[in-house]
Amino acid sequence: MELGAFSVSLAVKDLAVSKEFYEKLGFAQMGGDEAHGFLIMKSGTTLIGLFQGMFEGNILTFNPGWDSNAQEVNPFTDVREVARQLTDAGIELGDGINDDAEAEGPAHITLADPDGNAILIDQHR
Repeated sequence: MELGAFSVSLAVKDLAVSKEFYEKLGFAQMGGDEAHGFLIMKSGTTLIGLFQGMFEGNILTFNPGWDSNAQEVNPFTDVREVARQLTDAGIELGDGINDDAEAEGPAHITLADPDGNAILIDQHR
């Protein structure tokens, strides 16, 4: 199972302060919109999402069908197939897609690891 590009989505208190901090660590903005409360920062192949006021806690994020430059990767494992494989493995899923096997395109699923760390598998295509 290929989960796609990996990033850490950080819940931040002050987007401008966090952006400045991560720029000092060598990250540069590659996406997002400060006016909408989020930025995607990149250093090499490392991605960090900065999100102000969107969620509580930090999230491990995977994007099926994308590489670390947000470019399409083909072939890729659709998030619906990822959900089926996780369910078959006995992993409980949170919110996200339904059981419509015919559906395609953007969708997401959520889950938590054994320690309660949030995981988002978020397909944009």
